[in-house]
Amino acid sequence: MNTATRTMFRSATLDDCDTIAQLFRIASDGVSDYIWSTLVDEYPGLTPSQIGAKRYANPDGLFSYKNCALAEQNSETIGMMLTFPIAEPEEPKTPQISVQSEPSEPDVLAPYNLEVPGTWYICALALFPKFRGRGIGTQFLQLAHQQAAERGFAELSLMCFEQNAGALKLYQRNGFAEIDRAPVVPHPLIHHTGDSLLMTAPVQV
Repeated sequence: MNTATRTMFRSATLDDCDTIAQLFRIASDGVSDYIWSTLVDEYPGLTPSQIGAKRYANPDGLFSYKNCALAEQNSETIGMMLTFPIAEPEEPKTPQISVQSEPSEPDVLAPYNLEVPGTWYICALALFPKFRGRGIGTQFLQLAHQQAAERGFAELSLMCFEQNAGALKLYQRNGFAEIDRAPVVPHPLIHHTGDSLLMTAPVQV
């Protein structure tokens, strides 16, 4: 008799925002902690994770619970995937004359601005640690292919730290290939150094 626990996938709801924030912290390897820590003045009295949950509670914008899919086993949330489209670039505007200024602090978020316009973007994919290694990440990627195909996208894109060996193997095993990279700007909250990789895969259903 097969006693394997079945994994169910569903769209997130407003009530899931705290869990989404927890899983986004896992997926981002510290990038979300950096972003949310810069917003404490806008959200007085809240921790970075609480700020994240508040932001996901907003139904508008890309970083919303409405763009998240959750995985469950026995009614317990075990993983999350955040996806949305990368828009085609707008018509170029008239170039502005730049003025040289004094050097400023490095842009910690610069490495994560790489993108492929016109693709269905997997912004975050994470599982709680005890549920890894069971093929659920691959199932999430299959769901992303389905989402993209239903919306008319021919390509998926995502970013991955080159030092995140487990995630990188998952993506490579599922047909993703590196097309660009950028050096990670070191910061105490960000878990990796090295490069951040931009990867794509053709949509297959």
